[in-house]
Amino acid sequence: MVDLVPIPFGVLIARLFRELEQKRAVFDLPVRRFAQRNSAHDLSVICHGQRAASPLGPAAGPHTQMAQNIALSWLAGGRVIELKTVQIKDDLRIPRPCIDVQTVGFNVEWSQELTLAQSLEEYVKGAMLVEMLKASGLAPDFGDTIFDMSVGYNLAGVSSDKLRAFMAGLLDAGPLIEKLRAQIPEPWKHLRDLPYPTRISDTLTLSTFHGCPPEEIERIAAFLLEEIGLHVVIKLNPTLLGRDELYGMLHDRLGYTELIVPETAFDTDASWDAVAGFVDRLDRLAAKLGRGFGVKFSNTLVVHNHKHFFPASEQQMYLSGAPLHPLAIALVQKFRSAFGDRIPVSFSAGIDAENFADAVGIGLRPVTVCTDLLKPGGYRHGYRYIGALTDRMKAAMAPDIDSFVIAAHGQGEAALAVLDLPPDLAAACRTALAEKGDLRVAAGGAFDAWVAAARLHNTEVYAERVMRDERYCAAANATVPKKIGRHLVMFDCFTCDKCIPVCPNDANFSFAIPPGRYPAERLRPAANGFVVEPADTIAITKPRQFGTFADACNECGNCDVLCPEDGGPHLVKPLFFGSLESFSAAPHRDGFVIERLAGGVRMRARLNGRTVCMETEDSRLRYIGNSFDLRLDLADPAGTAQGHADGPVDLTPLRIMDHLLRAVTASQAVNFVSASLEHSSVN
Repeated sequence: MVDLVPIPFGVLIARLFRELEQKRAVFDLPVRRFAQRNSAHDLSVICHGQRAASPLGPAAGPHTQMAQNIALSWLAGGRVIELKTVQIKDDLRIPRPCIDVQTVGFNVEWSQELTLAQSLEEYVKGAMLVEMLKASGLAPDFGDTIFDMSVGYNLAGVSSDKLRAFMAGLLDAGPLIEKLRAQIPEPWKHLRDLPYPTRISDTLTLSTFHGCPPEEIERIAAFLLEEIGLHVVIKLNPTLLGRDELYGMLHDRLGYTELIVPETAFDTDASWDAVAGFVDRLDRLAAKLGRGFGVKFSNTLVVHNHKHFFPASEQQMYLSGAPLHPLAIALVQKFRSAFGDRIPVSFSAGIDAENFADAVGIGLRPVTVCTDLLKPGGYRHGYRYIGALTDRMKAAMAPDIDSFVIAAHGQGEAALAVLDLPPDLAAACRTALAEKGDLRVAAGGAFDAWVAAARLHNTEVYAERVMRDERYCAAANATVPKKIGRHLVMFDCFTCDKCIPVCPNDANFSFAIPPGRYPAERLRPAANGFVVEPADTIAITKPRQFGTFADACNECGNCDVLCPEDGGPHLVKPLFFGSLESFSAAPHRDGFVIERLAGGVRMRARLNGRTVCMETEDSRLRYIGNSFDLRLDLADPAGTAQGHADGPVDLTPLRIMDHLLRAVTASQAVNFVSASLEHSSVN
C-alpha cells in the first residue's frame, strides 16, 4: 500500500495553469465539461444566511480530501463544498481497497487519511485554487461558494485542542494563506497578491457516525454552536426509519434482500423520538445565538459485508448510491411531517443527473453527491446536473430556485390552497402559476409562505413517486461493469479511458509513447569491453499509455472496479512517486521517481523489487545497479558502454525508464510528474 501524500502547492499551480493553457483542461477535466451558468436563471440558494451560487456540492468523502478534489468539484458546479470529515485520530490505516461501485455503492472508509494539519492545509490550498481559477477568467465563476467543514465523532475528540485548532484554522486561515502565498511559483507571481478570503468556513456538518448516543450528539452540536461559534448541520442515519420500515423498503419494495443491517445499529443509533427532541432544542438554541441549524439526510447505511471485494477483516461496509435515495427521501418526508418547513434540510443519497433537479425542487439545500462522481465520467457529471436543473427551470419559466420549488412538482396550487390569502391575491397567484408568470411579484409578501407550503407538498408527492420508481430497485442496479477476460500489463490496454475520470484525486493520467517493438537485451562484460545478448522485446502497440501518480493514489480500488481488464490500473500501470521520500516509504511497490540534476535528471526504478537508477547528465546515459555502474548510448549499447559490471546486465529496466522519462516529461505532457519535476530543486 502507498500512503496519500499532499501535492505541494507550487506543483498544483504549475500543473493547473500549464494544463489549462496547453490542453484546455484542469486536472484532466476538459473546459467543455466545466459547469456553466445560464444568465437567465439564478441557481443560488441561502444556507445559514450565506448565499451559494448553486445548490450542488460534493459530499464529504473522497471528492473533498485534497486540494485538487476541491478545485475539480468547484469546476463541476459545486458551490457548497462539504470538506471531508476529520477526527482526532488522524493516523488511520484505511483498509484497501475501500470503495466499490460495481452496482450501487459500498465503502469501508469514513474519515480523513491525512493528519489534521495536512487536512487543514489541503482545504486552504483548495480554497485558494478556486480564487485563482476565478481570477484567471477561464473558469465558470458564477457566484459565491460555501466551504462546509465536517468533524466527528464524539465530544472528547471534537472539543480536543487538536480539533479546536483545526476549526480555528478554517475560521481564520490568514497565517496559513500567507505561508502559501510564498509558495506560488514565479511564473504566476501575480497570483500572490490576490485578496484570498481568510475566513474559509464558519459552517459545519456534524458526522456522528453509527452508534453515537443522542445525548452525545446534542452535546457536540451545542458545543459547536456556543463555544466555537459555528452554524451547524447534523447528519442523521437511515436507521431512524426503524427496523420494520427500513426492511420493508430495502427488502420488500426495492429488492435488496442480500443487505442486512447489524442489529446493533438499531439498538445503538439514536431513535426517532430522541432525535426529534434534540433537534427541537438545538434549533431553539441556535436561534437564541443567532446561528443557523439544520439536519442532513442521510449518512450511509451500515450493512454486513457479504461480498469479497473488501479485505476479509471488514465485517461491515457502508451503503450509498441508488437504494439509499428512497430511504433518505422517506426520512425527509418523516422529518417534515414533524417539523414542517421550520428547519433547513440538506441532502446526500443516490443523487445523479436524473434526480438532482427533483431534490432541489423539494427545497433541499445543498444537494451533495458522492457515488455518482465515482462512476465513469467522474467530475464530468457536474455540468449535467447544472444543465438538468437549468432546463427544468427554463421549462417552468422559473427565474430562481424558490420559484422553481413552487412549480417543480405540480403542487403550486395545492400549496396555495393551504394559505389564508385574500381572494384577489390567491387569484393573482393562480393566474401567474397557470400562465408561468412571475410568481414572486404575484404573491408579494406571501411568496415565502407559498414556497414553504410547496416544499411540504412536493416532499409528499416526490416520496411517493420515488418508492414506485423502478430505477432504484435491485433489478435495475444489478449489472456489474463488463470485464473482457484479460489481465492488465504495464504497456497497452483496452484504452477505454475510464480510469482517469473515476479517480477522485486525479492520480491516473495518460502519456504518449510511439508504438513499436523495442529490444530488451543483456549487456555482458567481455575481454575487450561488452557484448550484447538478445533477451526479449518490449512491444508497444498503442500510442496512448496510462500511469498513476502514487502520491495522489490511496489505492481505493475504484479504477480497478471499472476497468474492463483485471489487475487494477493503480497496481499494474507505471507508478510514479512525487519524491524520493515517498518512493522510499513504499519499498513493497514497484515504481519510479524522477529528480532534477544540474545537467539532467536522475530516474530511479523499482521493478520486481529490484532498484536501479538512470542519470541523463551528459550525452550518454548512466545506468547504476547493485552490481554495475555503466555509461552508454542506447542506440549502440555494446559499442559505447563503459564502466564496470560483475556479470550480465539486463537493459530492460533502462529501456523502460528511457521510454517513460521521454513520455512523461515531453513538451506536450502535462501531469503531476512533469509538474513535480518542474517545481523541484536541483539535487
